[in-house]
Amino acid sequence: MPTPAGVERPESPESRTLLPGVLSYPAIDPVLVQVGPFAIRWYALAYVAGLLLGWRYIVALTRLPDPPLEKRDVDDFIVWATFGVVLGGRLGYVLIYRPDHYLANPLDILFIWEGGMSFHGGLVGVILAVWWFSRRRALDILGVGDYVACAAPVGLFFGRIANFINAELIGRPSDVAWAMVFPGGGAVPRHPSQLYEALLEGLLLFVVLAVLVRKDSIRLKRGTLFGIFLVGYSVVRAIAELYREPDAHIGFLVPGVTMGQLLSLPVFFLGICLLARAAKSD
Repeated sequence: MPTPAGVERPESPESRTLLPGVLSYPAIDPVLVQVGPFAIRWYALAYVAGLLLGWRYIVALTRLPDPPLEKRDVDDFIVWATFGVVLGGRLGYVLIYRPDHYLANPLDILFIWEGGMSFHGGLVGVILAVWWFSRRRALDILGVGDYVACAAPVGLFFGRIANFINAELIGRPSDVAWAMVFPGGGAVPRHPSQLYEALLEGLLLFVVLAVLVRKDSIRLKRGTLFGIFLVGYSVVRAIAELYREPDAHIGFLVPGVTMGQLLSLPVFFLGICLLARAAKSD
């Protein structure tokens, strides 16, 4: 099982023995700075960077014609988004991935710095935050969702880089030239699947949405960008899961199907529904 963020990763003898031509994991310390009991971890900084840069990006998008919200709305929404991401992501992980462990150890739910966040739980949290915030401000819910969706890949990118730094969510065994030997993964070279996800879920989706949001014919059809994000994420996540080692305590739900792929199905269909609704709005 991948080592949770913030937990020291013992280096086994086999992980120090590299095969010829195999890349070694760079072994970046998950703690950036530590003074006594106080520690600043890359995992936490990834969330801070994703939220702050996403906030600034949405502010920039409000300068496009006919925005669904104003800068002051974005400034206020960042607080709602933070709670949605953190609470939704943590509760999603607790309920979906480790319910037995947290039922026996309920206080561990509070130890977020040890890792354990679910994208799908965070997605539900953010959707609820968008819905509630938009209703209170009398804003177009789908329009706000579009802009938030455009910024979401920023957080996904930094989150996956943090997963790589923590040597968690490691890839499946591989003989590709860029395969790495990860701590806790034995001497077997593996796909750096965290980097695949950073490029697909983060960079690729960000570029696609950044191009489309500047097209009036797409941006002004409220819900289109949100739908594209949901469909795009579910597809690239399903692809990335082919190279990622399933969670050791879950394994394959059915032969060849992981939890991440299964959870992406409702995300895909929700995206299709939003796209179909937007198409009928002509």
